[in-house]
Amino acid sequence: MAMDRRQWLQGVLAMTVAPVSLPAGAQTPSAPAVAGWPGPCVVPLWPDAVPGHEGYRDPPRRADEPPAFLRGIASPTLHVYRPAQPDGRAVLVCPGGAYRFVSIANEGVEVARAFNAAGITVCVLAYRLPGEGWLQRSDVPLQDAQRALRLIRHRAADWGVRRDAIGVMGFSAGGHLAATLATAWDEPVYAAVDVIDEVSARPDHAALLYPVITLTTPYTHAESRDQLLGVPASEALIHHRSPDEHVQPDTPRCFIAHAADDGAVPIENAERMTAALRRAGVGVEYHAFEHGEHAFGVGRPGTPSAAWPALYDAWSRG
Repeated sequence: MAMDRRQWLQGVLAMTVAPVSLPAGAQTPSAPAVAGWPGPCVVPLWPDAVPGHEGYRDPPRRADEPPAFLRGIASPTLHVYRPAQPDGRAVLVCPGGAYRFVSIANEGVEVARAFNAAGITVCVLAYRLPGEGWLQRSDVPLQDAQRALRLIRHRAADWGVRRDAIGVMGFSAGGHLAATLATAWDEPVYAAVDVIDEVSARPDHAALLYPVITLTTPYTHAESRDQLLGVPASEALIHHRSPDEHVQPDTPRCFIAHAADDGAVPIENAERMTAALRRAGVGVEYHAFEHGEHAFGVGRPGTPSAAWPALYDAWSRG
């Protein structure tokens, strides 16, 4: 998984990615460079101590680590990219990285560029990594995702966002986090700290791109599971954090896209989530692309995966 993402990231860093096909009249802003991270507006998630901070330990670093693979996130933040002409939609973006790092280039900055062009406010989440010593390890990313969704809804008027048009979007392990938020948005995983926590954390929709869904064998992505849960993990915890097992009628509608030739996260993950949503009577749009491999971000040029941003844009307007 890491090597595939690294190869794709090298391409993202080496060139300006062509604009995706979006509705006529949409204007694409100049691409925010990865060097420009953290972005135009950075908002800390937590006002004081971060939940479970007593156990946090900063990880050792290697000299050859890609700068766009974030680790050691002691203070999680929301990076807000606002379009020139906002249409009221917003999306909380959870990049992937196997819960070992947060991949902010092709699954963060480039996502903001693509969807700002369509009028969508994009909020990229630099969430904490569960293997860095935090207490309540398996809850840590969900704590940040719940808090981030609540924060966006709380600040909606300031950012030109409709409170009923806030989605979550996740890639790979970030897709697992997005699916977990969609199915466990009301799970009490941290104690309320202020008025923001009185706001609902339920996303109005979820977009899951080549997502890790099940944590059970044979279809899980083992590194993501092990980083999230620790080793060994109980069967009860494995099932508790498999979102397809917790879909309810009040789960928000979902957009799902996966490539059949994904060699890292089997497409059966997307199929299991789609089937669970249909059983519960929840709306789902599912795109199974023949080619695209893993970590295609806003679309790997020359493959069917390049179609998904325009498909999502049209679907999220509904």
